[in-house]
Amino acid sequence: MNQPQDFIYLSPPHMGGREEFYVQQAFQQNWITTAGANVDGFEKELGAYLQVPDVAALSSGTAALHLALLTLGIGPGDEVLCSSFTFVASANPVRYVGATPIFIDSEPTTWNLCPTALEQALQARQRVGKLPKALILVHLYGMPAQLQKIQEITQHYGIPIIEDAAEGLGSRYQNQLLGTFGQLGAFSFNGNKIVTTSGGGALVSADEALIQTSRWLATQAKEPAPHYEHTTLGYNYRLSNVSAGIGRGQLEVLDLRVQQRRTIFDNYRQLLQDIEEIQWQPEPAGFSSNRWLSCFTLKKGCRISPDQIRLALLAAHIESRPLWKPMHQQPLYQECAHFGERVSDDLFARGLCLPSGSSLTFAQQEKIAEVIKRVFKG
Repeated sequence: MNQPQDFIYLSPPHMGGREEFYVQQAFQQNWITTAGANVDGFEKELGAYLQVPDVAALSSGTAALHLALLTLGIGPGDEVLCSSFTFVASANPVRYVGATPIFIDSEPTTWNLCPTALEQALQARQRVGKLPKALILVHLYGMPAQLQKIQEITQHYGIPIIEDAAEGLGSRYQNQLLGTFGQLGAFSFNGNKIVTTSGGGALVSADEALIQTSRWLATQAKEPAPHYEHTTLGYNYRLSNVSAGIGRGQLEVLDLRVQQRRTIFDNYRQLLQDIEEIQWQPEPAGFSSNRWLSCFTLKKGCRISPDQIRLALLAAHIESRPLWKPMHQQPLYQECAHFGERVSDDLFARGLCLPSGSSLTFAQQEKIAEVIKRVFKG
């Protein structure tokens, strides 16, 4: 879809300057495949940033979650706990492996998975003698989940955590980077993320054996033989050397991008501080979000709806988006079990994401704020 030249997108890519250098190296070395110096370099540099021993660079964040489930031996007949308030890619890999998702609702402090609902779900499954095999824990819009409480519960029941940190690269909980708390951490480098490889992802772990297995599965599970020998179903999930070159340039400016997005969030709060009906996504003490997207909800009973704001912004050539529609509301997953107080239903009904790309100018933010103010004055 062709948009006007002045159209303000929700979260467009933002190049740092060195991406073209690494991509050109790939062409000069004639390594255009899913191997090469950029793939190796991207894995090492991302691992160094996260302080993890091994990283598998992959074709998408969805592929990373799929491989995480496979490396933990999860398959048909198993159950996997999953945040309900998320994008569908968090849940779909559970079905890829033949398992069944059980959705856990949100708590209002971070909008992420509710520890109380999590414990209720585990108690219920324990009573029937079938504990889930893993928890896919999402850090929504870059905001860390209640990690200490969640870890205490999952450790008590022996449930491994797969962190879906697709939106959380550069965010921290108690000064530790997201994606490094669980047995495995999955990242996305889609075009709208804080770091992009145009399309791509990564799987990380402190357990190098898990990453070695995932890397093997991602390259069609080829056995060590001079010919092509296969005993296990594999996948074509590796990141290309060209895309990895983009990622290397992006990683060099990651900390700057986090700072820029946090500044954008603060600017919105300042520009819209007079509208009492707007409530911004909280950030508790000890939680540090990358503010991948600047999100708010409207107070209950507000005469203005989020969709009125969205349509007014769109008319002004500005993209915005509702908060995620919970998985338990999706027709695809309506038969799955769900635990919690439906906090996510309320967030979805009252919330909106504003343009948050790190290249967004203050003048553009002023334009966005003026449109929103006119809606409330109207």
